[in-house]
Parts: sequence; structure tokens; C-alpha cells
Amino acid sequence: MIPVPATPDGPPQVVGDSDVVKVETNLVTIPVSVFDRNGLYIPGLKEEDFKIYEDGREQQVAYFGVQDQPFTVALLLDTSPSTHYKIEEIHQAAKAFVQQLGPRDSVIVIEFNGSVKVQCKRTDDRDEIYAAIDRAKFGGGTSLYNAVDEGLRKQLSKIDGRKAVVLFTDGVDTTSRKNSYDSTVDFAEESDSLVFPIYFNTFDENRSVATVSRGGIWGGIFGGASGPALGTSAEDYALGKRYLDDLADVTGGRVFQPESTPGGLQRAFEGIAEELRRQYNIGYVPDSEGKPGERKAIKVRVDRPNLVIRARDSYIVGATPKPRSPATKK
Repeated sequence: MIPVPATPDGPPQVVGDSDVVKVETNLVTIPVSVFDRNGLYIPGLKEEDFKIYEDGREQQVAYFGVQDQPFTVALLLDTSPSTHYKIEEIHQAAKAFVQQLGPRDSVIVIEFNGSVKVQCKRTDDRDEIYAAIDRAKFGGGTSLYNAVDEGLRKQLSKIDGRKAVVLFTDGVDTTSRKNSYDSTVDFAEESDSLVFPIYFNTFDENRSVATVSRGGIWGGIFGGASGPALGTSAEDYALGKRYLDDLADVTGGRVFQPESTPGGLQRAFEGIAEELRRQYNIGYVPDSEGKPGERKAIKVRVDRPNLVIRARDSYIVGATPKPRSPATKK
């Protein structure tokens, strides 16, 4: 969901993304980012500038904090057939993002095609990170859902502090078996990591291989059978884009497209790094208990006009969320 700015003459609008924070104690903590209409981060806000609501009822703020903190980012690089024409661009974009990081920020590099490979574990060594990005090479198949699970569950969930996934992909999955659209979005919903997909639309480049024959080079890469190749139809791409939107929505991140981002990816990466480092954190103890697995709605407001708020807008009581609607019905 795209944040809606406050009207010039009216009160600031409540803005939320369909995000969920998993609550382990009675204290609910919400990372909050505030921007002006040009997308510039707004520093210097105080506790009294914020109001927070649960299920429509205003809550008393029990914790407020903001400080410059290091963070950990998992870079997920799609090197599958559908991104064949974009791999060099993905490499350069990943390196450009790393250049925005501070000396205390850490990176994990994960590449995925038909398999998922951790090219480098958590490190702040820039030379090691760049070398890991360069090792990400073209391969058959696309196990995107497995890669997201690797980044969120197997890597970042074990790390304390601020953390995020920056996902360079077209969103198309063709070979994941252990994980699915819904299972990974559900886990992202419970996680404390932001997801920032960098969306590379490869549909036009792959039109020429939309119909393949078994045994040809593209047939082998895309799966072989005659007819539309798996992962190349307009429907496949629409589903892939929706998946990336959902990952961003449920974690409080944003989707960026290189060709349509104001200021280009350089500006986007600067914003992501600043946001991760300087988010506001607001905490409250709910005035009523919910049932385990229940989603409670949250709204965050700020008492200043013309600002945009991005924050999680719900949380899960306990550990097990209620099932979400199937991806095909979104």
C-alpha cells in the first residue's frame, strides 16, 4: 500500500501498510518512518508528536526511541533464466546499494536460480561482499520463495537489531517446492525484518522465448515442454509483481523499479539505508488482550501536516497467524 500524505488544510491522515509485527511480550513495538512529500526522511520528531491506536482505540505510548543504529541486510540476487538479460544490471545495483552502507552495517549475499546459495555470510568486509556479488552467476530455474525463506527464516531471524531484505528480482518463481507464495508472505508477516524488493520487469526481454520446444536451449532452461514456457506468461509476471508488493506491504518496506524511481536507484538506496538506520520506535501495552493468532489493527498518526507515515498496521497475538486468503484471490 502506498502511503497517503496529509492534506494541507486537514489533519494528518492515518497511513499504514498491511504489515504485522509478532508480539512476544505485552509490549507492542512499531518501527515508524516519517517523510515529507518529496520522500525525504523527517528527523527530530518527539514522542508527543505521535498517537497510536489499536482497533480504533487510542493507546498510551510506553516506549519511544530513535537513534542511529547499524543494521544487517540480506541481499537476494535473482540469477535465473528470466533475469538473464538483467544480471549485470542486478550486480551493479547490488553494489550501488552496498556503497550506501556505513562501516558498521553488515551484509549477507544470497543468490538464487534453480537452487539457493549463500555466497557470503554476515560480514562488514566490503571486498568480501563485492566478490560474493560477482560470484552470483546465471543458472536454470527460479526458486524465489525458497530464497526468501533462506533470507528471512534461516539467516535474519537469528540476528538481533535492525535488519532487512533487499531483493533484486522480477518476482517470478518456477522451481520452489519447500516454500510457497503464502508460506513466505505469512512468515514475513511475523518477522521483524523489512523487505525492499527492487523490481526488474523482464517480461518484454523474455517474450521471444515465451513459446519453446523441448530440447532447445531455452527449452532446457525454462523447463522444456512445448507451449508457453513456465514463468514467461503475462499472468506469471502479474503474480510475481503482486508477490513483491505483498512482501513489502506486510513488512513495512517498499517496492522500487529502476526505470520509474524518482532520482533513480541511487536515491532509493540512500533512502533505504537512512530509513533502516534512523527509524522511530514506538511501543505500547494494549489496553485489552486478544486471542492467540488474532490480528489486531494498528494506526499511527503524527500531529503535523503534509507528512507521510509508513508503519506496520497490525500485529499477531501469540505465534500462529490465522490463514490469509490464497494468493490467487488477492
